[in-house]
Amino acid sequence: MHKACPLSELAPGDAIRLDTAPPIAVFHTEEGELFALDDTCTHQDASLADGYVEDCWVECPLHASKFNLHTGSVDAPPAKLPVRVHEVKVIDGDIVVIESSEAPNLPPGLTVNGHVSGA
Repeated sequence: MHKACPLSELAPGDAIRLDTAPPIAVFHTEEGELFALDDTCTHQDASLADGYVEDCWVECPLHASKFNLHTGSVDAPPAKLPVRVHEVKVIDGDIVVIESSEAPNLPPGLTVNGHVSGA
């Protein structure tokens, strides 16, 4: 379980990146919903927390693949693999993320700890 921040510190429409291994993005939508996904696009090393959120999708800031905030599924290339979705709760006013036990889908060359393979 990862404590993200107090709910009062994450305004609707904003996102934050948690320095977990691999990183997790937490989104607070304009509609007031909270979502958590693996933060790294499965195509290339880009932070989804820096992406554009519309409806239930976050668009990767590099090449515009979109990931569903509910399921982690991807809409179109260049990304081909989904990202993991994590459970989000608000406990005593704090946003808490319960990390998925599934294996993450990472872009080529990245490991769970963020290091480029072979470097």
